[in-house]
Amino acid sequence: MMNKIDFVKMHGAGNDYIYVSTFDQDVNDLSAFSIQASDRHFGIGGDGVIFIMPSDKADARMRMFNQDGSEAEMCGNGIRCLAKYIVDNKIAEGPIVKVETGRGILDLEIFKNNAGLVDIVKVNMGIPILDPKLIPVAGINSNPVVNEEINIYGSKFSITSLSMGNPHAVIFVKNLDKYPVAEDGALIENSRFFPKRVNVEFVEILKDGFVKQRTWERGSGETLACGTGAAAVCAALKLNGIMDGSVEVELLGGVLTVEWAESGEIFMKGPAVEVFNGKYQIK
Repeated sequence: MMNKIDFVKMHGAGNDYIYVSTFDQDVNDLSAFSIQASDRHFGIGGDGVIFIMPSDKADARMRMFNQDGSEAEMCGNGIRCLAKYIVDNKIAEGPIVKVETGRGILDLEIFKNNAGLVDIVKVNMGIPILDPKLIPVAGINSNPVVNEEINIYGSKFSITSLSMGNPHAVIFVKNLDKYPVAEDGALIENSRFFPKRVNVEFVEILKDGFVKQRTWERGSGETLACGTGAAAVCAALKLNGIMDGSVEVELLGGVLTVEWAESGEIFMKGPAVEVFNGKYQIK
């Protein structure tokens, strides 16, 4: 028996996901669906699938699955597009919407264009988690993990690690365009230091207040953008005494503005774009 699922394809700075609302339809196996639909050759194609679900605590609930079917706690670019979906489709009104995630309930401020549709969203990403046990990080004694050297099969990396609801390792490099992101990203993601694997941000400092970032995402490989990664980079810059306050983060798919506020919370502002919608046929 073949079932057709309504979906919307959206992206935030090139970080593209398939969005499926379960307010009025059901998907039996979320992980299997995500693997099938995310395939860029035989499916819709995307960095993963985000399910928009009813919530008794917020305007909607977000569950996010990577290309390999693994579930992630949070996605900064993905949640901006989810906010656009629920406002454009009259599920929530704004200008502030609340979304339930694996990171907790997050507040998002929406900005509309002249056509009355959401095109920019500002997210309160919450307070960075620095406790190694909660990230989690293993085999490193320092707390917090700032500019710590790790050795993986003879390759040495200086990492700053934290969680934005999902784990991150930030590494500052030179000549980012030529850096072996795939090789080193896969090595670090699956190392013994990260029991739940990790997202790896490789960062080049261009000038004060402006950096370039490439991300190897846990379960998806290199993506054009990573919102939680940009937040982690902002925190790592401050923890290492490199920059303080707000930073413009240039990703392969666009630019995000990130600020670590005096309240301890990190705020991220960036685009939310609908690409197309349709029906996807699954077995």
